[in-house]
Amino acid sequence: MVTAPIAPVRGDGARRIIRSLYPPIDLFEDIADPADWPLLIAAETKTNPRLAETIGNLDLVPPARRVSGPGASYLMAPFTHVSLDRPSRFSRGQYGVLYIASRYETALAETIHHHQRFMVATKEAPGWTSQFRELVLDVAAELHDIRGADPAFAPFLAADDYAAPQVLAAGLRAAGADGVVYPSVRDPAGECVALFHPDLAANVRQGRHLDYHWDGTRVDFVRENATPARVFAVLRTARTG
Repeated sequence: MVTAPIAPVRGDGARRIIRSLYPPIDLFEDIADPADWPLLIAAETKTNPRLAETIGNLDLVPPARRVSGPGASYLMAPFTHVSLDRPSRFSRGQYGVLYIASRYETALAETIHHHQRFMVATKEAPGWTSQFRELVLDVAAELHDIRGADPAFAPFLAADDYAAPQVLAAGLRAAGADGVVYPSVRDPAGECVALFHPDLAANVRQGRHLDYHWDGTRVDFVRENATPARVFAVLRTARTG
């Protein structure tokens, strides 16, 4: 396995962009002690069988690494809702990863890329198709660092081939690592972290509300739903393949 040095990563005001259709999960937001969650879930599912589907697989998060309180849904959900049908750069889908960008522009570039791939695959009609929300949060972790010019890191940063980084991450995670810090593949000026546990980020705040416009081949405009709303053109740098 390639040796990646460990670096302290501290980021106040890091960014993550997610689809707005995912509402907060009351269990994570309102119940202060995660130790109480299993009993509450067992009791609630007797009258609300859809609760387990909403929460996901809580067993995928070690009890000591669970988080609760305002904004906890956005930290926990990537780890409790996983699927082999939704692999990512640092996971084949058997475990969750929390991806966070160093700045808004990087988070935007990353999500536009993946949204374009989805829209191509599903042959969606042009229009203002999807709503997103920006999350502002803080990161504090000791992460394996694959930034820099070491040619051994290149396979982990391939544009669309995730085989090598998935193997790297699986080995690191099994050895007890907390995650990876790496240069953004979609934004040359940005960096990202891939966190293996939800308690490595905190202080989640709501940022912008966004709409993405799909022209049939790419996301060509982004609208910030402020007062007044602002529309920005997207440069032709994010690929659809």
